[in-house]
Parts: sequence; structure tokens; C-alpha cells
Amino acid sequence: MAYAPFPLIDLTGDPRERGRQHGKAVPDRIKRGIAMYAESLLASGVAWKDLERRADALVPTIEKFDPAYVEEMRGIAEGSGQPFAGVVLMNARTEMVVAARKQHLEKHFPDGCTAALALPPASADGVVLHGQNWDWRAECAETGVVLRIRRDDGPNILTFTEAGGLARSGLNSAGIGLTANALECDRDYQRGSGVPLPFIRRKVLESAYLAEAVRTIFSTPRLGSNHMAVSHCGGEAFGFECAPDETFWVAPDDGLYVHANHWIADSARAKVKDTGLAETPCSIYRDRRVREQLSPKRGKLTLEDFRQAFFDDYASPWSVCRPPRPNNRGAMVATSAMILMRPGDGHLEACPMPALNRDFTTYTLTPDVTAQRAAAAAE
Repeated sequence: MAYAPFPLIDLTGDPRERGRQHGKAVPDRIKRGIAMYAESLLASGVAWKDLERRADALVPTIEKFDPAYVEEMRGIAEGSGQPFAGVVLMNARTEMVVAARKQHLEKHFPDGCTAALALPPASADGVVLHGQNWDWRAECAETGVVLRIRRDDGPNILTFTEAGGLARSGLNSAGIGLTANALECDRDYQRGSGVPLPFIRRKVLESAYLAEAVRTIFSTPRLGSNHMAVSHCGGEAFGFECAPDETFWVAPDDGLYVHANHWIADSARAKVKDTGLAETPCSIYRDRRVREQLSPKRGKLTLEDFRQAFFDDYASPWSVCRPPRPNNRGAMVATSAMILMRPGDGHLEACPMPALNRDFTTYTLTPDVTAQRAAAAAE
């Protein structure tokens, strides 16, 4: 099967206008994504009216975090002709679906992902390399998009996300890169409120300085766990294992960092119970296999090395690069996208369904070299 490249959508103007442009560009992809997650909620006993109520209940939390995000979602709804509640669902699907399933005592299935980054001493060209495989619903190979967001109040952004979403993985013109992986622990979804993860990721990508990104991660309350790897082209990077109420950080090992879907920080493993490995047992070897392929090439690493490591098919379909297979709830899951980045150069490559397709598309963002140097000096 042939997979079309992820569409590139250029967004400019104020948040509402950017949202309208987004919605008008890919209305069919947004409609398909909303239908997919609404069906998941319906299977958990949540009818559309209840979905609208849940979406409305999230708005004050999102608005308090950043009212511009609510405006942008309203613009997406207007541009695509889809209900506002559906666009909220696209940006808070984990929080909304898991909350519904908890009420029915059902286990949700987390997205997977295997991420890696290399600091300048480990790369061939002396630059930061950053990438990941995104493991999730197979349908998302046909609902993903790349947004190029030109802003007047901060760094421009290049982000891969689901159509209708504000951000997932990506980079900005100030040289910051971001990838995200699912984690689970026994503290998840116990608190009353928290900011849905896509908005936290968007805020990280809006940061001009690495310190601002770190502050966002440490200071923002969440409902569920998550891992974020954040890099800066000046030569710094960290992984952040985030429980709802606590964040644990991990530094690269000799210039290389790899993370899958289980907790690895010693402090985290001493304090939280990992509840995700029952759903993603392959995580315990996915990160090791990628690390073992990249480690011998320290000092000579390129994005091509990352590409080949992420193509690893050991124990397929429970592999680093997953072909479509049904999960324990009957949904088809796969490595929906492979993302490869050189954040300092504004370079992002993306491939839909890499287990079945090897066609990459390159997306670019003009780097702000002055801002990158200033940020590196300030850090």
C-alpha cells in the first residue's frame, strides 16, 4: 500500500486565524481523527453529548494554561467544519479516553514510541540529532500532518502532529527539539485536573530557551505520565520522565540518549510502580536494541544511523519498527511515523508507516541563528 506524505501546513496570523488555516487545509483528516477517537469513547459508554460535556469541562484548565490554545482550537473547528468538542478531543484524547475507561474499569492502550538523541560530540557533523518512532493507531499514518507555524511573539515552530492537534514532536527556530513517549504508573489519573499533554508539548516548542522548556515541564500539573526528550542545538539535552505530580530527569550517557516506554531513572523506579509494561512489554528491549546499534558509532553518528536503528525489526511485530497488528482491544496499532531531526538546522524528515513504506519527506524551518547563539550563551 502506498502512503502519501504528511501534508505541510503553513500557519500565520493570530491564534484564531492560524486555527482556521489549519482546519481549512485538512478537513478530511481532522474529521477522520475525530471519528476514530469518538468511536473509542462510544465503546466506553460515552455518547457525543457526554463528549461535549467532557470537552467543555477541560476548557477552563486549558484557558488558564494559555487562552491562545483555546482560540486556536476554535479556529480549527471553524476552518474544518467540525465541532469544537471534536477538536478538543484531538488535543486531549488520552485524558478523555482514559477517564472514560477508568469509569468502566477498562485498561486503555498507550502509544508506544522509541526515541533517541545524540549530542554534538557523538555526531559526525558536531550537531544535535534527535528522532523517534511513533507507535500508535495505524490509521494515524493517514491523519498526521506537519505544521510550520510562523509566530510574532516567539520562535517559529515545525511540528509533526495529528490533524487538528496543536503539537506533538518537532523543533523550533531557536534550536529546541522535542519528542514524546508514553509512560504509565500507579499515580495516573488520580488527581482532579491537569493540563493535557499536547498543550505542554506546544508550550515547550514555543520556548526560546532550554530553561523555559524545562520550567514548563516541571511546573505544569498533568493527569497522566509521559516522557519528553528535549534538546537544544547548543549542545544540551535531557529526558524527563513525568508522573502526574513529579518529574524525574535523565542525562545522556556519553552524548547518547535512548528511551522507550518504561521508567529508567533510578529515582523514578524507586518511587513509582510501572504499570505500562503489561501493555508494551517490548519496551524493555526496544531501547536497548537502538542504543546498541548507535553506541559503536559515537562520534560518527548521522541521521542515516538513526534511520537504520529505528528500522530494527527484531521480534516483529513487537519490534522497534512495528507493522500493523491488532492490540488487546482489537484496534490496529503500528509505527505510524518515523521522525528524524537536526533541530539546529531546522531539518525534519518524516515517513508514514515505515514498516511498510520507506519514502521520507523533508520539511524545513529557517533557523534563527542569532537566537540560537544567544540562547546557548545564556544557558
